[in-house]
Order: sequence, then structure tokens, then C-alpha cells
Amino acid sequence: MKLRDNYLLLLILVCIAIFFVNLDAIYVNIMEARNFATAREMISLDHWIFTTLNDEPRYEKPPLPTWFTAISMMLFGMKNLFALRLPAAIMGSLAVIFIYKLGLKFTGHRKFAFISGLIASTSFYILYSGRDGQWDIHTHAWMVMAIYGLYKVFTEQSDKYLNSVLAGILIGCSFLSKGPVSMYALLLPFLIAYGAVYKYRNFKSLWKPLLLTIGFAFLVAAPWSLYVYLEDTHAVSRITDKETGRWLDYNVRPFYYYWSFVIQSGIWTIPAFVGLLYPYLKNRVFNKPGYKFTLIWTLGSVLLLSIIPEKKSRYLLPVLIPMALNTAFYIEYLFRRFDMLPGKEKWVVYFNFILIAIIGLIFPIGGYIYFQDELPDIWPWLLVTSLVLFGIGILILFYLRANRFKPVFYLTVWFIISIIFFGLPMARKIEVNPDYTSIRKVDIYIEKDPMPLYEFHGFTPEIIWEYGKPIKVLWDGKNFAIPESAKFLLLATEGQKTEMEEVFSKFEIRKIDEIDMNPVGNTHKERLYRDLYLISKNVNND
Repeated sequence: MKLRDNYLLLLILVCIAIFFVNLDAIYVNIMEARNFATAREMISLDHWIFTTLNDEPRYEKPPLPTWFTAISMMLFGMKNLFALRLPAAIMGSLAVIFIYKLGLKFTGHRKFAFISGLIASTSFYILYSGRDGQWDIHTHAWMVMAIYGLYKVFTEQSDKYLNSVLAGILIGCSFLSKGPVSMYALLLPFLIAYGAVYKYRNFKSLWKPLLLTIGFAFLVAAPWSLYVYLEDTHAVSRITDKETGRWLDYNVRPFYYYWSFVIQSGIWTIPAFVGLLYPYLKNRVFNKPGYKFTLIWTLGSVLLLSIIPEKKSRYLLPVLIPMALNTAFYIEYLFRRFDMLPGKEKWVVYFNFILIAIIGLIFPIGGYIYFQDELPDIWPWLLVTSLVLFGIGILILFYLRANRFKPVFYLTVWFIISIIFFGLPMARKIEVNPDYTSIRKVDIYIEKDPMPLYEFHGFTPEIIWEYGKPIKVLWDGKNFAIPESAKFLLLATEGQKTEMEEVFSKFEIRKIDEIDMNPVGNTHKERLYRDLYLISKNVNND
């Protein structure tokens, strides 16, 4: 088989390009800092079961992705960003590969499955999650694999019990990655869509394998939660109450907040929207039942997520999985019929892909204007990126004019890959904060004069991650713990200054430095800034 016809191998190569190249280019964000610090404390404090962040219980997130990250740390180093994000990149690749395998399974159409995988790998939030040390991609990747196994249980007689056991283990791994999130947002709408389109025929032959699936899912998912609850009931109850309350009163958005969900697919926003137009596509797709299945699955996922009061854009990640399959039906139709389409159907295609071409064409000028202050540091990468994107823009326009849609689609995928290859290396060199001061500067003072270090009112994950070890917080939620040391270092934000002076009114307070860990110069987040104080007991008040 020629390489161009080996779709699975090609898709794996695309996943390597999308998820693994320049994986360490972007600075650590708040979600990553939480997860990486928790993984580090697994190793340094031996907190493999009772997970912690800043040496405080962190049971909100089950530990499976953290275990993987900690193992990667042990193999490749604590500060190796590529290694820290490697588990997410692997799970992102697995998610894409099993989207391909699922598409192939329910349609038998290799080209369609390949298109689905390419759309998934380049959809904005799947791409972002697979390159970011967060746990969303873990829970949904395990679930995609579980759904593939369940589909085989529903449709094949051979290895039914083996597939049911594997599906159960994978569902358990999904739960052990982020709780029941993917069960609700990905598995449940899949079961609804499958039942609505394909029906659960011969259910008598299914109930035993499904019981086996549920049993193995419970065996994998339950032990950690039960053990931690029994051994640390108070902390689990407190965290559970906090998390339950968040679902009801934190980041509450209206029911229709997710109705713009197609935007999360990024470069495929317009094709994804067209793919949802059932009256238009129902008689144009090559597999109508399969199209109805992915459509109901996508909309069902959006509907179920919309019911939950707490809403964030990143929670739409599971929607992008069936939507990639659904959008692929429209793209496959364009592969077959684009040159014969009437003008009124082509204008949507022209609008979407000419827009991408224009971005490529104007990038050299826009990039020069925007990055002109950083040119001495980034000009080689800016030059290469400009040439490649400009060339892709020209080729997209050429093939659109020639009524050849297939190369236009593949060039769009290359557009994303080119940005990852050539654009991301510029990320660490632009808009660097000239006043950046690492929290590790504190150690200079401690080395000169050993004394404890405290946070006044709360900690920031990025600061804890950068510092390399926990920093005790004086505020316990009710009162401030006054250190017994004759003198100590204290970190406080600008907004905490007045309260801090009141709490330590009987102490000598001297500001000795500033810690500014804002990585970008044109933004200032107070949570990434600290004043460093030397607090000493006032001898006259002893």
C-alpha cells in the first residue's frame, strides 16, 4: 500500500506534527501549574494516593493523569516542559486515532474516517488540549476509546465479552482522569444517538456484556475515591461541598451560552456549522444513518452541557469529538461534488477558505508590523513562517479557482501544521515582561539569612510551580496563623497590604523586594505579583 493510501499511518504522522512539535514553546499556565505541582509533590512528598497542591489536599481531580505526568517527570526531568506535556500529547493523538477508527467502523469509508481525524486534530480546542498539561484531553480520550469498544459490543458477535471488559476498563480510566465529566458529556449522548439511529437490537444478548462493562468500570474507578474518602473523610467532604456549590453558583451562564459551540473548532467553524444543517445535507451525504448519528450525538452533547449552570468554553471539548465526524460528512461531500456545485452552494466554501488564504497572504506584512520591536530575536522564524503561509495562501486560491477542493482541504491542515512548526518558536521571544522577577529570587535572601517563607492569604499555582516546593499559607480560612519565628519572609499582593499591616501591627515590617511573574509585558495580573516583606518581632513589644 502506498503511503498516500495508508490513512492511519498518515494520521499518526499528522498527530506527531500537531501535538509533539515545539511542545515546550508556550509558558506554563495556571491549570498546568496546578497539575504539574501536584505531580511534583507526588514525587518529592510521596503523595501518590493523597494528592496535594502546595501540600494541601487536592482531591477535586482523580490522579490518573497526574500519575502519568509524575512518571514522565521521573524519566525526563522535573522542569522538562516537553516531558510534562507529553502525556497530554499522547492522549490527544489517541483521541484522534480512535475518532478515525470509530468513523471507519460505522461507515466503512476510509477517506471519510481520515477526514474526520484531520478535522479533529486541527480543531482548536482538541489541538490546544493535546498540547497543554490539563486533564480534559485525558478523560475524553479514554472515553473515545471506550465508545469504540462499546460500538463493537453493539455491532459484532465476536469478542463481545473481551470488548465489554476493555470498554469498562477504559470508562474507569476516564473517570479516574476527571470524574464523571466524560460519562455525562460524551458517553451519554453517544448512547442516546446510537439508540435513536441504530436501535439496540437483540438487547437480550447485550445485557450481560454491558453488566460486565459497568462492573469493570467500577473496579477501576472506585478504589481511589473510596480509599481517600475513608482515610481523609473531612477533607473529601469539604472539597465535595465546594465543588458541588461551584456547579450551581460559579461561572453561571445562561442556557444558550454554548450555542456558538462551532467556534471552538477554530479553522473549521463555517464547515462545522454547515455540517449541522440537516435539511441541506441529509440527501447529499454518502451515509445518511451515520450522519444522523453524529448530528444527534453532537447536539445531544451540547444540550446536556447547557443544562449545567456552570459553563466554560473549555467544557465544550467533548462536543468537538462527534462534531469532527459530523463535519467530515460535509467535507467528504465537497470532495465528491465541489466541481459540480452551483454557485449558490460554493460561496460558503469560497468565503471560508479565501479567508484562510488572505490570512496567509497578509501575514508577512502584519507580522512585520506587529513584531517589529522583536525582529532582531525572531526574524529567521518570522521569515520562514511568512514564506510558508504566503505560499499556502497562493495555492489555496489557485486550487479554488481550479475547482479542486481536495488540495484546498489538505492545504488548510498544512496551514495549522506550519504555524506549529515555524510560528510557535517565536512565542517565548515576543512581549517578554522586562520586569519579570522569579519567585526563586527569594532563595537568595534565605541563603544569606536562613528563615521561613510564608504566603499571607493564599497561593498562586504558577508561583508554587516556579518555586519548586510548597509555601505555607498563614490564612487557614478562618484565622491567620502567626509564625513563632523571630523573623520571616512574607509574600503578599498589593491589595493585601492594608490587611497585612493590621495583622502584623505589632511587628516590624519592611518591604525588601518585588516578585513579578507576569510572563507578558503588556498584561499585569495581580495574582502573579507579590511584594516580599521581611517581618521581624518588635523587641519593644515582647
